[in-house]
Amino acid sequence: MKNQKEADKEVLTDAYSLFVYAIRTQITRDYYLRRLRTFFDFIKILPNAKIERRCNHFAALAIKDHDWRFSKIIGFLQFQKERVQREEITAATLYNFVKALKLFCEMSDVPVSWKKITRGLPKVRSFANDRAPTIEEIRKMTEYPDRRMKSIVFTMASSGIRLGAWDYLRWNDIEPITKDGRIVAAKVTVYAGEEDEYFSQ
Repeated sequence: MKNQKEADKEVLTDAYSLFVYAIRTQITRDYYLRRLRTFFDFIKILPNAKIERRCNHFAALAIKDHDWRFSKIIGFLQFQKERVQREEITAATLYNFVKALKLFCEMSDVPVSWKKITRGLPKVRSFANDRAPTIEEIRKMTEYPDRRMKSIVFTMASSGIRLGAWDYLRWNDIEPITKDGRIVAAKVTVYAGEEDEYFSQ
């Protein structure tokens, strides 16, 4: 039977634990784990097992067999690339899968030629294919009877945040700005704790 010291060492060095350790925020962790689940489902790794076991099992197989891990990752990304071509997902979503897989492999010491893998992936546009809503469109949206809708619409229209930013937003990310003792605006920290963090008012 393992003693406690050995058990602690194992917990801190298995593939799943190292992957989770590398992610700063709970929300990002949830997103990355969801993407890993999608990958494991695609390659049919222990379909009914918990994510911890699936992570560790994949890492063990991937370390042993270079050709197997390469073909599984390429096959999955090719499938996602075809979804981009059919406009089911965006290229940015495809790269989010790459980020999760790359981090997992790096933390598990699974060597993968990411330069070779990403060479065939579509380019991500550096600008959005959208526009700011008109005053009339904002008025129309706020006619919806649910009062919560007004708060959402006005926050997005005034701060410029995207729909996905709500997943990261917490109460302490909004700070009041005062002038002459009155609250006149608010400072919003968008994607707090993430690489893409920025401020809006």
